Amino acid sequence: MRVEKDFLGELRIPDDALYGIHSMRAKNNFPDSTDFHIEWYQAVGTVKQACYFTYQKFIAAKETKFPDTKFLLPEVENEVLEALIEAAGNVSEGKHFEHFIVPAIQGGAGTSINLNVNEIVANLASQKLCRTPGDYTKVDPFEDANLFQSTNDVIPTALKVAAIRLLEELEGSINSLRFELEQKELAFRSVPRIAYTQMQEAVPSSYGALFSAYNEALSRDWWRVSKCFERLKVVNLGGGAVGTGISIPRFFIMEVVPELQRLTNLPISRSENLSDTTSNLDTYVEVHAILKSHAVNLEKMVNDLRLLSSDLSVFNELQLPKKQVGSSIMPGKVNPVIPEFVIAAAHRIYANDQIVTSLSAQGCLDLNANLPLIGHALLESIKLLLACNQTVLNNIFRELTVSADGIERMHRSPSITTALSPYIGYHEAARVAGVMKEKHVDIFTANKELKLLSELRLEEILRLDNLLKLGFTLNDIAD
Repeated sequence: MRVEKDFLGELRIPDDALYGIHSMRAKNNFPDSTDFHIEWYQAVGTVKQACYFTYQKFIAAKETKFPDTKFLLPEVENEVLEALIEAAGNVSEGKHFEHFIVPAIQGGAGTSINLNVNEIVANLASQKLCRTPGDYTKVDPFEDANLFQSTNDVIPTALKVAAIRLLEELEGSINSLRFELEQKELAFRSVPRIAYTQMQEAVPSSYGALFSAYNEALSRDWWRVSKCFERLKVVNLGGGAVGTGISIPRFFIMEVVPELQRLTNLPISRSENLSDTTSNLDTYVEVHAILKSHAVNLEKMVNDLRLLSSDLSVFNELQLPKKQVGSSIMPGKVNPVIPEFVIAAAHRIYANDQIVTSLSAQGCLDLNANLPLIGHALLESIKLLLACNQTVLNNIFRELTVSADGIERMHRSPSITTALSPYIGYHEAARVAGVMKEKHVDIFTANKELKLLSELRLEEILRLDNLLKLGFTLNDIAD
């Protein structure tokens, strides 16, 4: 064990640990086991790399413009800077994540996140310079690893980088699901089904129309998610503690975001009002509301499929793929576990939306101390939606089957009498429905008894293509 000190005292740290006293204090102060998102950890490494590269440019520009001028500002040695760049690169690749010991739920506005990564980067750089972890004589977590940085600009910027990368995946997953639904819409365009309103049989429709409605909802989800990038691309990196850039060179403030853009290949831009971007988190509220909308559409869709395929539905025209044994006591039982997973995930996302909304409103003056949990909830929701889209695509729609013999059932359903209203009126059509219900007969038999339409005319009206077309024309009802 090694001993590390800060102005609060001493702590014992494992000899080989890349974290230090500040990370250990956070772990002890926040005894939670909720894992921090590795994507955010990686993005912090990338942001720090951008800061180190920008510092290199700053020093080069200073030496070019003021070759003979001495400044009070202490400089970081080039070999230390190169080691820091390499160490931050390791973090950006997700390496050494086991040494990130700060939990997701924490206090301190993200300071513990920043200090844990600073200690990992400093100790990695020290090792590259032939020193042992905990020896900060060559590379210091504050003076060196935290060059011209503040928790309050580095950590939210890294959150936006992580979120944008995940949102790119989410956008692709929505499109993949849309494509599969388009195939199902085409395949089942003419497969009849009875539409339901308020869980009661309503009017004739088709499975193509059902899948078309789902596809249209997902199209809106895709469009909305594509707008999230515009909201998240504006960052406050270079703004320092509260967006004023105090103690940071103006050169650095102007150049660090373009450097991050180069490293990430993302359309990131520096905020025109760094104080606003530091203190106001309404952007996360807006983006998470879009994620919630996607969760709502997914839940509605799988809930429908679960109901249509359930044993409560006598006809079971739609069959979900059988994915796993459903009971430890009831032989042969198979449950709709994929819809259930999606429903559970959706409700977790709704809870996250409340967290993001209420904690974003809790910002106080120049900073919001709740950024760590807001960021955790945001990233969790994106990853849950990615998981939902993946399993709905692979474990539902790619193997979904629909029976094509629903027309006979439709002829026996009183709901089909709505198609007669333009020809014989509501009340006469209701008489047909009444006979069908009372005597349990199909529409042809009921019409024969009531003698309202010729058999040929009724057959024409009830042709599937006529039932499924959009509305009627006056030619359709002419004598």
